[in-house]
Amino acid sequence: MADFPRITSVEADIIELPTIRPHKLSMTTMMSQTMVIIKITSDDGIIGWGEATTIGGMTYGPESPEAMKLTIERYISPLLSGKDASNINALMLDINKNVKGSTFAKAGIETALLDALGKRLNVSVSQLLGGAVRIELPVLWTLASGNTEKDIEEAQYLISINRHDTFKLKIGSNEPKKDVAHVVAIKKALGENIKITVDINQAWDEFTAKTWIKVLQENGVDLIEQPIIKTNFDGLARLTEFFHVPIMADEAVATTEDAMKLAKIHGGSVFAVKIMKAGGLYNSAKIAAIADAADIALYGGTMLEGTIGSVASAHVFSTFNKLQWGTELFGPLLLTDDIVTNPMVFKDRQLSVPNSPGLGIEIDTDKLNHFKRK
Repeated sequence: MADFPRITSVEADIIELPTIRPHKLSMTTMMSQTMVIIKITSDDGIIGWGEATTIGGMTYGPESPEAMKLTIERYISPLLSGKDASNINALMLDINKNVKGSTFAKAGIETALLDALGKRLNVSVSQLLGGAVRIELPVLWTLASGNTEKDIEEAQYLISINRHDTFKLKIGSNEPKKDVAHVVAIKKALGENIKITVDINQAWDEFTAKTWIKVLQENGVDLIEQPIIKTNFDGLARLTEFFHVPIMADEAVATTEDAMKLAKIHGGSVFAVKIMKAGGLYNSAKIAAIADAADIALYGGTMLEGTIGSVASAHVFSTFNKLQWGTELFGPLLLTDDIVTNPMVFKDRQLSVPNSPGLGIEIDTDKLNHFKRK
């Protein structure tokens, strides 16, 4: 009899949850969110849960929900079967050796392994990662109806109930003049005490970015996210040097290698960290360490994950030495329903990081089965 818990099964199911409204990005408009929910069971009876989620099928990145499910079931599951469930480093090393890319699927697997280990040791995931330095995280909200008046009305309501004081605007699908006018109108309506960040999702070339970021800067916009194609590292560095408004690298800083290259040339004054693009929580912490060493600020990003992925992100973000730009872990608030019995707590512009064992959430299996893709 082995003295360590052996993994007995790895399951991956696609679920689809409706959103409270259409969510407009530069590359697509979301009407629902599709997630891959991962369940890892071991012979000690412990179950770990993970989530692998992208945006808009394959419009955002190279992994579709269907591809994640296939990768997990056909290629990752055999690597885990019968192995020591408590040795996450060894398991992830073997997965990375035998499965290239697939960072979203890997992030979901690592999350489930950490959830199970935390339950096994009776500690939270943040404790497994060395401990939280903050128990609450600031959370912004994305205004993405595409309609200026609706966005202003939505923001004013959320300000009035003290849920958010920072708002992101997704632009890039229209002519820059129209998009920038939309942003400026909202900034003026909400006032200088409310922060406005703008995510262009790589939609502009470098010349267009220089032209219109100037206007955004002059009108008090607080942060510019990924204005140009992610591969133009030198362009990000030039924009960072040219403007005093912070330029944030998002899609450009997917991996630890990306973070190192961008840090060397100061390609961005802020890094957006996302567990999905990084391939898990451990890699996210490595990116944060690189940014910290290079005096680059940090922002806790999202792939609009549901509660499992958002809580996993919250655990690792809570361990960062600095988190100057807060987080955008509002994914669960965008959904009309959930698959957990204890939703995340959002209050006074913050979310609370759970301190129960593992991720600190309980799955509602009836809801999971209800929303499972048939």
